[in-house]
Amino acid sequence: MNGMIAVILGGGAGTRLYPLTRHRSKPAVPLAGKYRLVDVPVSNCINSGIDRIFVVTQFNSASLNNHIARSYVFDRFRGGFVTILAAEQTPASEKWYQGTADAVRQSIPHFQNYPHDQSIILSGDQLYTMDYRTMLAHHRRLGADITIGVTPVVAAEAPGFGILKTDDDHRITEFYEKPKLDQLEGKESPVSPEMQAAGRVYLASMGIYIFECEVLYDVLRERPNAHDFGKEIIPAAIHERKVVAYPFTGYWNDIGTIGAFFDTHLMLAQPKPDFNLYDTNMPLYTNARLLPPAKVTRSRVENAILCEASIIVDSDISNAIIGIRSYVAGGTRIHRAVLMGADYYRWEEEASRGRTQGGPAFPGVAEGTRIENAIIDKNVSIGRNCVITNEAGVQEGEGPGFYIRDGIVVVVKNAEIAEGTVI
Repeated sequence: MNGMIAVILGGGAGTRLYPLTRHRSKPAVPLAGKYRLVDVPVSNCINSGIDRIFVVTQFNSASLNNHIARSYVFDRFRGGFVTILAAEQTPASEKWYQGTADAVRQSIPHFQNYPHDQSIILSGDQLYTMDYRTMLAHHRRLGADITIGVTPVVAAEAPGFGILKTDDDHRITEFYEKPKLDQLEGKESPVSPEMQAAGRVYLASMGIYIFECEVLYDVLRERPNAHDFGKEIIPAAIHERKVVAYPFTGYWNDIGTIGAFFDTHLMLAQPKPDFNLYDTNMPLYTNARLLPPAKVTRSRVENAILCEASIIVDSDISNAIIGIRSYVAGGTRIHRAVLMGADYYRWEEEASRGRTQGGPAFPGVAEGTRIENAIIDKNVSIGRNCVITNEAGVQEGEGPGFYIRDGIVVVVKNAEIAEGTVI
């Protein structure tokens, strides 16, 4: 893998994940109580032997930049790096990134400082485990100019993706941008008997691309006004280059909405989740915070993830994620909820919080509160006897310190919910 560099796209404004993206980019959104979404592609790269990794950022990038700088520092003997390429104005371009392809195009001068044969381009906001060495071997074996990671989906899921059609040799012959259900006839591709039996005969683009170095530079140079890989660069390249598909049948999820984010976390808390956080061969890396273990006192906990430094007292917790440094006081009931935790301890005096800024004095959940069908962002303080359940079944709405998206209550970062509040 010494001949490959990785480019992780920091994403756009992330409006579908708002308000989780109000103060951060999509790749910086917390995952499973202790990680960030960007840890997924970075970890896949490291586990695949790729140690020259660029993260291209633009929107709300401060949190992402800080996380990358703290988490991924390679030793000087290895020679690898994870570096941020922030949007910049240059003599060649005074515009900010106009899309995924434009972000890579404007970053080419930085890539060219490092000799490489292939570039792998990745999204920073997906959940999956992949050994990119296998994908590269597929790319080389077929003599491809471009290889696209694809996952088989059923007809009901196809309208949400770019659908690719291939021949028996994996070569992509056609591309369809989010086709409607009544337009799917004839868009099936050859798949394994298992996928055929399951009805997964449509190949959805995963937004994972391997380009031969010169091919990448050529296709971007030939179309200076094409700003997006999926909508412009790839459809054109299919007719001009050898573009092949790499079928991936493992777990993959494009966490694009609040509903998908919420459901994914509840899945992670189950006894046998579809995505394995406990894979010793493909570990998920993040910032090593060196926090103490979780502490549970007189509580019932079922199907939940309790992260480091969290304290649970006399509470009932089920189907939930309890993030780092969370504090849950007595008589609290948490069911089907995601608590992202805090950047500091509830009892920590403000003067000793170091460089942490902006949060309330006492983050955590006070006595007698009930939380269900909710996402509680970082550093939130919830008072006594609150009820956060959206029992009215509102699908979209907002109020002081919270939003409702896809029927899920999202309490925003650093919010203070007063005692007795009902949402």
